[in-house]
Amino acid sequence: MTALRIVLTLVFILVCMALVALVLLQEGKSAGLGSISGAAETYWGKNKGRSMEGTLVKITKFLAGGFFLLAIVLNLTFI
Repeated sequence: MTALRIVLTLVFILVCMALVALVLLQEGKSAGLGSISGAAETYWGKNKGRSMEGTLVKITKFLAGGFFLLAIVLNLTFI
């Protein structure tokens, strides 16, 4: 059981570091004053799901789910 806990802890640490790196790679969500006049609605703004930014958001959501799942599993193995 301790070997499983050590492996899960190492995976948890790797997920934490990847999550921090992905959050830092993403650009800010504030559009500034361009959002008032509608200038933020461009081709690139509408197709963000297919861009690198959209991919980073999807991977971040996946890693956040893994983070919570591993945190719960590690907490249950401690008991």
